[in-house]
Amino acid sequence: MNQPTTLIHLQPGTAGSIYAIHKMNPILRRRLYDLGVHEGSIVSMKQRGPFGGPVTLECNGQLVGIRLKEAKEIEVSVC
Repeated sequence: MNQPTTLIHLQPGTAGSIYAIHKMNPILRRRLYDLGVHEGSIVSMKQRGPFGGPVTLECNGQLVGIRLKEAKEIEVSVC
C-alpha cells in the first residue's frame, strides 16, 4: 500500500482502503458507518461532480454520494 492520501485524490476507477476519517459531523459519520464506509473499508472512486460538486464512491456494492467537504476528511491508502 502507498502513503495515505485524501479520497478526492483518487482518480475515477481506482480503489483505496480507508485509513482514517477526520473532523466529520458525528451524525454524518454514523450514517456513513451504517452504509459500510469506515476505517478498513475498500472504496472505489466512481465519479466527481463538476465544479467541486459531490463525489460518488462505491463501497460494499453500494454507490454513495458525499460532498467534497466530507471527501477531503477521509484518508485512504491506494490499493
